[in-house]
Amino acid sequence: MDIDHYDIKIDHDLFVPMRDGVHLASDIFHPVPRQRNERFPILLFRTPYSKDASEATYGHAAWFARHGYVVVQQDCRGCFKSEGEVNYLLPEAEDGYDTLEWIARQDWGDGEVGSWGTSWSGWTQTAMAALGPKRLRTIVPMMSGADGYTSSIRQGGALELRWMAWAFWHAAENTQRQLGKSPATEDALVRPQKRFSDWLRQWPIRRGETQLARVPPYERWAFDLLNTEDRTSYWDHPSLNPVAYAQAYADVSALYIGSWYDSYGRALFELYHAHRAIARRRVRLLVGPWVHSTASVEQPVAGNVRFTPEAAIDYKATMLDWFDAELKGRTVRDDAAIRLYVMGGGKGALDADLRLLHGGSWRTEESWPLARTIYRRYYLHGDASLSEVPGTNEDDSRAFRYDPADPVPSIGGNVSSLLDVVANAPPAEEFHRLTHLQCTVPIVAPGGYDQTVTEDTFRLNRRIGPLSARTDVLVFETAPLSSPLEITGPVTVALWVSSGAVDTDFTAKLIDVYPPSATLPDGFALNLCDGIQRLRYRDGSGQAKLVTPGTVVPVTITLYPTSNIFAPGHRIRLDISSSNFPRFDINANTGRHQDGVREGAIATNRVYCDRSRPSHIVLPVIAAQTE
Repeated sequence: MDIDHYDIKIDHDLFVPMRDGVHLASDIFHPVPRQRNERFPILLFRTPYSKDASEATYGHAAWFARHGYVVVQQDCRGCFKSEGEVNYLLPEAEDGYDTLEWIARQDWGDGEVGSWGTSWSGWTQTAMAALGPKRLRTIVPMMSGADGYTSSIRQGGALELRWMAWAFWHAAENTQRQLGKSPATEDALVRPQKRFSDWLRQWPIRRGETQLARVPPYERWAFDLLNTEDRTSYWDHPSLNPVAYAQAYADVSALYIGSWYDSYGRALFELYHAHRAIARRRVRLLVGPWVHSTASVEQPVAGNVRFTPEAAIDYKATMLDWFDAELKGRTVRDDAAIRLYVMGGGKGALDADLRLLHGGSWRTEESWPLARTIYRRYYLHGDASLSEVPGTNEDDSRAFRYDPADPVPSIGGNVSSLLDVVANAPPAEEFHRLTHLQCTVPIVAPGGYDQTVTEDTFRLNRRIGPLSARTDVLVFETAPLSSPLEITGPVTVALWVSSGAVDTDFTAKLIDVYPPSATLPDGFALNLCDGIQRLRYRDGSGQAKLVTPGTVVPVTITLYPTSNIFAPGHRIRLDISSSNFPRFDINANTGRHQDGVREGAIATNRVYCDRSRPSHIVLPVIAAQTE
C-alpha cells in the first residue's frame, strides 16, 4: 500500500454554526489513522456551487483525504444545503472566519489549516484571510479578486455584466429550500420566457420585471451591484476588497494561480504584489494561458487558440505539492517566486479543431513587473498608424460615432460566467440532476479569438465581419515587425479625448495581428487584453464628474496584464472604441444613473494624437535573454 494513500470516512451534512445563528452544511472527509494519535492537517473548501456537485465533478476532497488531510467542504450561505439568505460575496469574510473557529474547537486535525478554490471559492479564502484568523496557515486562491471596484466586478466605472448573468443562472441552479421556490418559480427560472441574453437586448433591466423578482435575495444583490456605481463604503468590505487588508496576510503563505485570459487577470497581480510585500512566509505566483475555470488549467487551449502541450498543468498535484510543503514540512520541488507562460512563437497554422497554433513556453521570474522591463510608448497617429515616433502635427485626431443602441460586440477576452440557462431546458426536477455544463451555454466564450463577428457572436445587430470594419472602432497598428517582440507585464493606454456628450466610455484592446498566409488567408487578429474607462470616473476617485461636451480631457485605460511574443511579420494593433458588450454594461451617454433607464444619446467621440496631445499605449517590452 502506498503510505500516502489512506482509507477515508466521510461525515455528511454537518451544520456549522455562524455568529448570527445561521448553519452552513459541511462534509468532513477523514483519513483513517494507521497509528494511535496520528493527526492530520486540515484543508477547507467553501463553494456557492454545491459541495456535492463539486465533489462529484472533481473529487478533490476525497483525493486530499487519501493523501493525509482532513478536508472540510462547505456550501456557502444561502446556497444548496446551507441555511441563510444568499447574498453577493459579502458574507464570505465572517462565514469563513467562523468556520475556521469551529474547526479549531474540534478534536480532529492538528490545528494547521490550508484552503483552496477557484473563482468565488478564491474570494472565500482571501475574504477570511483579511480578518486575520489565527489557524489559517496557507491559501491557494485560483483566479480570484483583489479590489472589486477597480477590476473583476467593476472596471473603470463600468460593470462587468457576467455578474448579472451569474445571478440568473445561479438562481436557476440553486436548490436551497429557504428560497421557497414554488413549481411556478422553478419553471420561470429554469425555463424562462426570456433568458438573460434576451434581457441584454433591452438593457438595462428594471426591478420587478425579470424572473429574479421571484427570488428576492438575488434581485436585491444584483441591483446593489448594478446601482452602486460610485466608490462608497460598500466597496471597502474585506469580501470585495481583500487587497486593502493585505497586512492581515503576513503570516499566511499563498500560492496564487491565474491566467492571461481570466476575468481576474489584473486582480491576481495586485493581490500577489501586496501580499508578497509584507509576507513572512512563502508567497508564489503561477500564471498560465488559460481561461477561467478549474478544469481549464489542465487544457493547453484558450478559446480558439492552442498553446504547447506543456501549457497544461496537473492542478491536484500542484496543490498537493504546495500543501505538503506548507503543512507537512516536505521538500519544495520548485520554489521560483513566479512561474509564467509566455504566449506566442508558434506555427500560426490551424490544428485539427481549427484552433490557432500560437505556441508559448514556461519561464521563471523573481519579480513583477519583470526587473528588466523597458516601457515603450507607441503613439497613435491620425493616419491609423502606431509607432514609437510621436506625432508632430499641431492638430490631429480621429472621431467616431458611438450609438448605445448598437454597441461593439465582445469577442472572447477576459470573461467568465457570461452564460445563459440552456435553451429548451427540461423540467426543474430533471434540470437539477444535470451538471453545470449541461445547465448552461456561453453567451460570450472566453479566450483568444479572431476579432471577427460571426453568426455565433452575440450582437444587437445582424452585421458580421471584422470588428476593424466598423466605423465606431478606431484601429491603430504598427508596420509588420522585423524581429520578435516580447511584451510581458502591465499595459496602459493614455488618451486625450473629447465627446459630444456629458459622459461616455472609452475602450481599448491590444491585438496580435497575424499576416495572411496559406492557412490563414485573411490573417488572424488575436485579442490579448482589454480595458475600459467611463469618462465620469476618469480621475480615479470613484466619484462621478461629468464633462463639458467638446472639452478635451486626458483618460488612462488600464488593460489586463499579458505576456506574448509578437512574431516577425506580425503587427501590434490597438483598437479604440466606446463599447465592448456584453462584457461591460452600455453607457447611455446621458450621465444619468442607469437604474432601468433605457433612453440613450448618440455621441461623437474623438481621440487626439498630435504634438501636444500625444495619445499612446505603454507596452512592457522584455529584451531577449542571452546565455
